[in-house]
Amino acid sequence: MGFVVAIDGPAGTGKGTVTKIIAKDLGLVDIDTGAMYRCVSLEALRRNIEPVESDELLKMLDEIKIQLKKKEGKQEVWLNGENVSEKIRTLEVDDVVAKFAALKMVRDKMTPLQRRMGESENIIMEGRDIGTTVFPDANVKIYLDASVEERARRRYKQDIENGMEVSFEEILKAIKQRHKLETEREIAPLRKAEDAILVDSTNLTIEEVVAEIEKIIREKIK
Repeated sequence: MGFVVAIDGPAGTGKGTVTKIIAKDLGLVDIDTGAMYRCVSLEALRRNIEPVESDELLKMLDEIKIQLKKKEGKQEVWLNGENVSEKIRTLEVDDVVAKFAALKMVRDKMTPLQRRMGESENIIMEGRDIGTTVFPDANVKIYLDASVEERARRRYKQDIENGMEVSFEEILKAIKQRHKLETEREIAPLRKAEDAILVDSTNLTIEEVVAEIEKIIREKIK
């Protein structure tokens, strides 16, 4: 296994942005596992497959192809040969992604794929269960958190900047519901690993969060 940095935490804490900056600064390969579960959710919605274990879902999981590509320094998410980087960020996907991510057959498909990505590369991987399930022996484990109101505010700002028509109340409700599903699910629930370092980003800028986490990583590299 290469050098692995695991960053876990709920939606809206800035994991994606922070991970991309750190990857560039420290020469690590960044992997957004949330995007992978969003691809599963998007394809299931397109096929009218409910978020329950079924033969239909299993067949779909065997057929789909998910790729994370880099283009001009930005990550693109490809599903079955289509760039779905924006399509996986809709409220429609938000509403179901936690439900699909809680299913054993989905995680049984995604977890080995995520592990293979860290076999030969030095990576920084963000998600919900990276430090607890995917890479329990990661070199660095960070649990990035923030208040639910601040997380909703960030997601709302991001969606508005991306031209999406959403309301703050919708975002807040969705984030609360997703957090409940992710922390209470039976399989690989969202939780802080015992040896993970907590970083609360509620009152920190992105630059401050990056600086704090990079300091932790550099100490481990020594």
